[in-house]
Amino acid sequence: MNDLVRQHTALSETDLEWLHLLVSEWQLLSDLSFADLVLWVPTLDGTRYVSVAQMRPNTGPTSYQDDMVGHLVPRGRRPLLDAALDEGRIVREGDPEWREEVPVRVESIPVRREGRVLGVIARNTNLLTVRTPSRLELTYLQSASDLAQMIAAGSFPFPGQQVDMDASPRAGDGLLRLDADGVVTYASPNALSAYHRLGLAADLVGQHLGTTTSELAPTRGPVDEAIVKLASGWAPRETEVEGNGGVIQLRAIPLKPKGVRIGSLVLCRDVTELRRRERELITKDATIREIHHRVKNNLQTVAALLRLQARRMDSEGGREALNEAVRRVGSIAIVHETLSQNLDERVEFDEIADRVIAMVAEISPGKVECRRTGRFGILDAEVATPLSMVLTEILQNALEHAFTQGEGGRVEVSATRTGSGRADGRLLITVLDDGCGLPEGFDPQRAGNLGLQIVRTLVEGELGGTFDMLRAEPRGTKVVLDIPASPQK
Repeated sequence: MNDLVRQHTALSETDLEWLHLLVSEWQLLSDLSFADLVLWVPTLDGTRYVSVAQMRPNTGPTSYQDDMVGHLVPRGRRPLLDAALDEGRIVREGDPEWREEVPVRVESIPVRREGRVLGVIARNTNLLTVRTPSRLELTYLQSASDLAQMIAAGSFPFPGQQVDMDASPRAGDGLLRLDADGVVTYASPNALSAYHRLGLAADLVGQHLGTTTSELAPTRGPVDEAIVKLASGWAPRETEVEGNGGVIQLRAIPLKPKGVRIGSLVLCRDVTELRRRERELITKDATIREIHHRVKNNLQTVAALLRLQARRMDSEGGREALNEAVRRVGSIAIVHETLSQNLDERVEFDEIADRVIAMVAEISPGKVECRRTGRFGILDAEVATPLSMVLTEILQNALEHAFTQGEGGRVEVSATRTGSGRADGRLLITVLDDGCGLPEGFDPQRAGNLGLQIVRTLVEGELGGTFDMLRAEPRGTKVVLDIPASPQK
């Protein structure tokens, strides 16, 4: 819609925002009308109309099999559009049109904002299945007529009340029609069922909805008063009420077709099972985070015990081996700490990489600078945990063997993500140092160093990637990892 309006019309950005607000609401008008809606806006030169949005009803057959968005028609071809735009009134005159042997009643509703008509909604009703309407259908049509008059007057949609079409109740979920005093004059079967879920034993018709709702969902203080006002339809609001083990979602829409409030619509939906599942998921997420937190604490305890044991070792080799184990355990603890703060089993690995680099840099024999370039991005825990250990081993190996005591240098970790967001995306990681380089005849695939054995096992066996160590130019060593960015099934 943005592109069509900016390309073909003279509407301002604030006018465009109003149209967006209308489109976020007009599924309700379409459902209540049992009709298709097409929004036509006059072009910049005023000689044509461009259709910028379309909506089909959930409550009846469509009148348009094709997508109408983007169509251009000249003025004069559709007289009802011209009359609604020029006169600023709802136009219903004329006989039904025939489209592919289907009779269609066409009406035009001007879209007004601050006294100006921005465009016209063409309301097209398929008459092929016309029959004697039920009371529910009559209530729908009357409510649709009231909303259409409010659109023509510029009082609907309500400014500042952006609606989430997926989360908000719809007409088919449950509809209540109230008079000006907030008394129910009509309740659809679904609406009545929703209130029965709250514990209502009687009929809703004739009841004051605000008072009844507050009695079924008792609260104290200002909240209780707010529920009474909302359920009475005094202002355009949404809320949820809970009682008797049930939860219903309410949305109030005041009706002011001629500028005077004549009543209101209240849409309601039973969301009891939805909220129950959400609570179960929240409990599950909290449990998972608590597990990660406890694993992190246990790993830190193990690391502390190893560190304590290392201090008591007389053998320098034994002490260093325990310190390496401390760093390996610490790298896993970092991942679990990050997971304990997330709502899912995915982590932003850049933060983990930076913490691993800082942890390993503490063993630097001299003034060696360690830094990261590029982005790892978000990784699943199944990739992040072994990758943190791999990164720890490679950095630890570089700092221990590439530089002599007191020697300065640089170690750089770079990451490149390809195919981000796809299942076949890959992560290319390079660890480059400017140290002494590899000894002659060194084969990284056969080296017996424990750290390299861990790297090979994790990269090739668990991550399903490749690992290589090469001489860097003009000096130093380059370690290259190529791994899938997603866990291997």
